[in-house]
Amino acid sequence: MSGAHFAFTDRWGGGSAVPYEELNLGGAVGDDPEVVRNNRASAARTLGLAPDRVVWMNQVHGRDVAVVDGPWAGDGAEGHEVPAVDAVVTTRRGLALAVLTADCTPVLLADPVAGVVAAAHAGRPGLVAGVVPAAVAAMVSLGAEPGRMVARTGPAVCGRCYEVPAAMRDEVAAVVPEAFAETSWGTPAVDVVAGVHAQLAAAGVVDARRSPVCTLESGDHFSYRRDRVTGRLAGYVWLGSPRTERGGSTDD
Repeated sequence: MSGAHFAFTDRWGGGSAVPYEELNLGGAVGDDPEVVRNNRASAARTLGLAPDRVVWMNQVHGRDVAVVDGPWAGDGAEGHEVPAVDAVVTTRRGLALAVLTADCTPVLLADPVAGVVAAAHAGRPGLVAGVVPAAVAAMVSLGAEPGRMVARTGPAVCGRCYEVPAAMRDEVAAVVPEAFAETSWGTPAVDVVAGVHAQLAAAGVVDARRSPVCTLESGDHFSYRRDRVTGRLAGYVWLGSPRTERGGSTDD
């Protein structure tokens, strides 16, 4: 898709020590803030982005959306310098939006014709709260059209691994029926990725692709459910034509 760029990181190529090794991009997980800043700068440069032109979020599993035209005053490496939101939207070319995950679903959206992009953090609570429809609505308010939007969801825990109590599954499925799932060992589960894609489809977004990676199953990715104390992956979306180099993955 001309002009729209998407990227998702794995855990390799950074400077974080155990248990955050190596490319931890999360600033509120106990890692050394200076190492996190260096990791973020390195990841940005690898993608051809200026490190100071990336917008991070203080994610709280809600549905609030912020429209931004530049990074926050703080760099976000310690998690508390930025507002508590779970989606960001911009019309600024060359400004990258980033979402942090370690099992939750990172959702990247773009309407290159309107020049609008968004990044959203969809865990189980955010799925139920409707953060993805809220992000789509914010894009529409800026001139985007759902039928033109391109959506990409990155590595996340799959429905066959995300075990939950039966009552919790029922609560989620009452809001998003497509999230009803069962683990590979036969117990109740929630499929957040399936739920997100159902919400995208309901909003009119038809060009939506998902990563095949389950974070809990992949040793190349961080997983909170598997390791508890661990790092965070990042998904990036931006408009423009930066160079891409070795590391991460991109789709334009």
